[in-house]
Amino acid sequence: MCGIVGIVGKGDVNLSLYDALTMLQHRGQDAAGIMTCHNGKFAQQKAVGLVKDVFRSRHMQRLVGNMGLGHVRYPTAGSTGPALAQPFYVNSPYGIAMAHNGNLTNAENLREDLFKADLRHLNTDSDSEVLLNVFAHELQLQGKIKPEADDVFQAAKGVHRRVKGGYAVVGMISNYGVFAFRDPNGIRPLVFGYRDTTRGREYMIASESVALDVLGFKLQRDVAPGECIFISADGQLHSLQCAENVSYSPCIFEHVYFARPDSIMDGVSVYKARLRQGEKLAEKILRERPDHDIDVVIPIPDSSRVAGQAMAHVLGVKFREGLVKNRYIGRTFIMPGQQMRRKSVRQKLNVIDLEFRDKNVMLVDDSIVRGTTCQQIIQMARDAGAAKVYFASASPAVQYPNVYGIDMPSASELIAHGRSAAEVCKEIGADWLIYQDIKDLIAASGEGNPEIPQFDCSVFTGEYITADVDTSYLAKLDQARNDNVRAKQQTLWPNDNAMVGINNDE
Repeated sequence: MCGIVGIVGKGDVNLSLYDALTMLQHRGQDAAGIMTCHNGKFAQQKAVGLVKDVFRSRHMQRLVGNMGLGHVRYPTAGSTGPALAQPFYVNSPYGIAMAHNGNLTNAENLREDLFKADLRHLNTDSDSEVLLNVFAHELQLQGKIKPEADDVFQAAKGVHRRVKGGYAVVGMISNYGVFAFRDPNGIRPLVFGYRDTTRGREYMIASESVALDVLGFKLQRDVAPGECIFISADGQLHSLQCAENVSYSPCIFEHVYFARPDSIMDGVSVYKARLRQGEKLAEKILRERPDHDIDVVIPIPDSSRVAGQAMAHVLGVKFREGLVKNRYIGRTFIMPGQQMRRKSVRQKLNVIDLEFRDKNVMLVDDSIVRGTTCQQIIQMARDAGAAKVYFASASPAVQYPNVYGIDMPSASELIAHGRSAAEVCKEIGADWLIYQDIKDLIAASGEGNPEIPQFDCSVFTGEYITADVDTSYLAKLDQARNDNVRAKQQTLWPNDNAMVGINNDE
């Protein structure tokens, strides 16, 4: 999962890109990058680290131009290190840059095709570089000295024919404009909007609407599944549906965990979806345990807070903030490696003993993935004097790998895989455990936009939207991206502050 942004403005867009990336930081903490275009030349700064650490005033002084891209990276496919920071760039044709959120399920076959048939060279094992080169090859096939919107659309059509998986893309063609497209299933999110200035209309494309809100852009709509948008350097907007077989299936885990609650995705308010998750979970508790003895509901900050508030209201019990989060520790779910996640839990959270002592506590989290966080928090609650500790997950049991851009590559690392709810409850040390029902989770999101026919719920159901995911594919994914592999990769990059980029100055 990554955060992407593209802007076509009437003046320098570097500061706007920076501000947008800070609003998307929750989508990736591994690396950040910005690329701008001025007089046909690209300028770039990217590095491993958070947005606030990657960019300095001296970088902004050379990141000039009225159009540009930004990216925050959360590693899913490919190794780690500064070489994987985005945007990526190829010089032919025209000079093309690209930032990508998602994961390609046929990247291995595409790499072979790019080398043998398209005669293109790849520098990394990133599927984002694969996607960039597929688009570049398809655009080159148009054979134009000066590309127009229709040429970009034809290239996007070629991408959709060849590429499978979940992907949302923003890209830039030197001198000509910014483009964006979304996979035919709409798995990964992408929105765009505009703001009117004294110099004319400016456009922004981003992973989440919150990036537009903060910068004063008005949300126009989502990029439709399979649609391509092209905004010329002078600010003219063009769009076309470029996929033949469209099946609207946005990722429901965005509503569960990844997205900010103040974002709107595919017409669904993330905040409202999480409220409904909490309400439906409370209703399940009242059905199954009408004589419950819950004294207080305490959320595990931050993504479960909204659901926890709604749950407490429906149950008619107190809601308290019993866990205090250290804002300077990142999201443990998107940290690579189980050892790093385990270490970070106690650094990230501290308990307020008075809210736990001698009480029957219902802890609420958005999900239970590996079990690392909830297991330790339950023990922290007991250490603080809780009489009983119950646990509620605002989503169903996560039992299957994610192949579309979320770091759940190995079923063996998922605590619920092959275990019943009772067995998971025993494993994490809770007195009892309750999961959201899948139909209720779908309803919580679907009520926000009845026009969405289905959601990608593969991590809960094992049903994958793209037809190319089978047991063989999942086995290869496990071998390439399990936590042991990630731990080895981390040792390859001891200097996490190494800077990379065009015209980079220390």
